[in-house]
Amino acid sequence: KKNIITHNDGVSKTLSKNMNSFFNPSRPSPRPWPNRKKQTNKSAICIFSVSLLAVLFVLVLFITWSEIPKSVFSISAFSGSVQFPQCRSEILARTLLGQRFLWYAPHSGFSNQLSEFKNAVLMAGILNRTLIVPPVLDHHAVALGSCPKFRVLSPSEIRVSVWNHSIELLRTGRYVSMADIVDISSLVSSSAVRVIDLRYFASLLCGVDLETLCSGELAEQSQAYESLKQCGYLLSGVRGNVDKCLYVVDEDCRTTVWTYNKKGDSHGRLDSFQPDEKLKKKKKIAYVRRRRDVYKSLGHGTEAESAAVLAFGSLFTAPYKDSESYIDFHKSSEIKSLIEKVDFLPFVREVTTAGKKFASGTIKAPFLCAQLRLLDGQFKNHRESTFMGLNQKLESLRLKNLGPIHVFVMTDLPESNWTGTYLGDLSKNSTDIKLHYLREQDEVVLRIQQELASAGHGQKFGSIPMSLASIKKMQSHCSPRRLSNVQLYLEEAVCSCASLGFVGTAGSTIADSVEKMRKFNACSS
Repeated sequence: KKNIITHNDGVSKTLSKNMNSFFNPSRPSPRPWPNRKKQTNKSAICIFSVSLLAVLFVLVLFITWSEIPKSVFSISAFSGSVQFPQCRSEILARTLLGQRFLWYAPHSGFSNQLSEFKNAVLMAGILNRTLIVPPVLDHHAVALGSCPKFRVLSPSEIRVSVWNHSIELLRTGRYVSMADIVDISSLVSSSAVRVIDLRYFASLLCGVDLETLCSGELAEQSQAYESLKQCGYLLSGVRGNVDKCLYVVDEDCRTTVWTYNKKGDSHGRLDSFQPDEKLKKKKKIAYVRRRRDVYKSLGHGTEAESAAVLAFGSLFTAPYKDSESYIDFHKSSEIKSLIEKVDFLPFVREVTTAGKKFASGTIKAPFLCAQLRLLDGQFKNHRESTFMGLNQKLESLRLKNLGPIHVFVMTDLPESNWTGTYLGDLSKNSTDIKLHYLREQDEVVLRIQQELASAGHGQKFGSIPMSLASIKKMQSHCSPRRLSNVQLYLEEAVCSCASLGFVGTAGSTIADSVEKMRKFNACSS
């Protein structure tokens, strides 16, 4: 299985090898002319053995096929001698203006994706590369796995999944750039980082016209579709590095914690968090986590430096057992200014303005915000403590005799399912508590969807100048017809204005995001 997933182009060879191993068992060959008296029994045994082996082969083939990511199969149909015309030196120099780029594979929900985007900005700044800005992926369309449990998708697998999902977003008119939602103007204007939209980058590298790329007419078997498929095959790195064109970073959180300082004194040292002996034995793993300096490994003077595109997998990190799961730049004084710039990236003005107006025009009173994750099983162990914290907060507000307490609720539990739950009990207590919340079909949500689609903030940034014709094509054909997550953006903006406080679900990245907005006074700025 590992061989098939890691070397996707060798699927047929591996299956052929499996077939040979099943039908050529390592045992002495029978005599060419068996004893006539025993021929009947041996023939029956032979037929039974071959039948059993055939059944086993079909079973193994089925299990193997089901375990291989289907997205890998969608782009691995090329022969063994794949050529990448995109990597010709004259094309890289003329089309990409000799710039060096950084691509990565975000995943999970929006808050996780935003966290990875910030890490990507830091990586691009350290390595002096132009950051390819990705789209906002559908919630959990791509999942990484668990770093603490050493159970994650490989970088090549997750790159494949992100590329395929990005193309699917384009085909269905749902492509929204991260820069359409998050305001990165301060980063770009201060030259803290160079950026390029993935759509424009793909158009240049893959040789696909923007109108075709964004029109939703990417018919399979068309020349444009095949070009994009080949580009995905290149950028996913399933074939490894391509000289002066692509360098793939296949070190992930199971083996590496990226650090950065000019001295590089921690480079190569063992990280404080290692898999324990019980996990090693149970999972049969032998990973060793080392701290590696990103500049020493991928910067000046390294093999990676000359590659036009540096491709990471996931860039998600989180504190874990006195360490970080993947990236630890906290003590990097050399990029202190850049760390401060990316620490808080606000929503674009359409979202922040609508959040303020909802707070002042709809709620019309000081309010408390409660963020409750009730459907996601990941947070089931935190529900009791979250409800207890909310109860304590409400009780303290009751003692102040403020009258009815206004509470804005952001939750993943549909209103129709509130009956018999904690939220249902709160909604019944209309004397003491006044609940407010947003619905997906509310006028303000639908209006902001339209405003974001027409604004096209992400199309305004790019280190490679766009021709007037390309600008018109981006504006005419690349605006999304549908946007998701807008309700979430607005809810976070509203919660940043909650003057009576905020109670969030422990461990939720959404709660962390709201806390960050409140810390930086997003509502009043």
